[in-house]
Amino acid sequence: MSAPAHPDSTDLDRLHSAVKREKEDLAPQNQPAPLWAIFLLMLVAIIAGGQLGPIMNGAGVSFESSNLFVSSGSGDPRPGGAGAGAALDPFALAMKKGASGYSVCGGCHQGNGGGIPGQFPPLAGSEYVLGGTERLVRIVQHGLTGPVTVKGQAFNTPGGMQPFGAAMSSQDLANVLTYIRNTWGNEATMITKEMVQKVRDEEKRTSQWTAADLEPFAKKDIPGDIPAGPGATAAAAK
Repeated sequence: MSAPAHPDSTDLDRLHSAVKREKEDLAPQNQPAPLWAIFLLMLVAIIAGGQLGPIMNGAGVSFESSNLFVSSGSGDPRPGGAGAGAALDPFALAMKKGASGYSVCGGCHQGNGGGIPGQFPPLAGSEYVLGGTERLVRIVQHGLTGPVTVKGQAFNTPGGMQPFGAAMSSQDLANVLTYIRNTWGNEATMITKEMVQKVRDEEKRTSQWTAADLEPFAKKDIPGDIPAGPGATAAAAK
């Protein structure tokens, strides 16, 4: 007779196989929420929302009346907030927006309007900035190339000043030009959107200007009304 198998070996193998076939128990904190509980919570949320709306409206609660800025009566001071710029006169608004638009010019003419010697002419005290508005608008509209003398100094920018007419609207150009004519000690009348548009409608040039080409417009101002205020009373170029 063969020796009997170990009494525990067969039972252990059978138990191990059975355990492997069973699903692992989940820890108590990982138990999924029952579907009935999820459905109940959704139902409560729907009912609560339906009741809260009429209650809030009945109490006179709304964004406009409960907004801290509106209810305080001081207006919304945040940049771009409701009514931003509404309290500014046309000249102040043009200066504010022109300061932002000047960022495309500052790389060459610098933040202080002083330009770079020999390369980019200054805007502060420049006869091109303070002179005839028609010459100035034509320059930014179609650009300027070749040698130019500003404040007694010679400049010859490689490639010249590029045109901005296609990249900026008439209003944007008017804002920037008003800004440079009244910053860094400059004082001159504002340039309006209508003035810029008038030159755009009349001038069909497709190439950059030269200083000689612009000479007939050196002291010529674009006709048009200027809103009353600082932008109209500043010393105008003659």
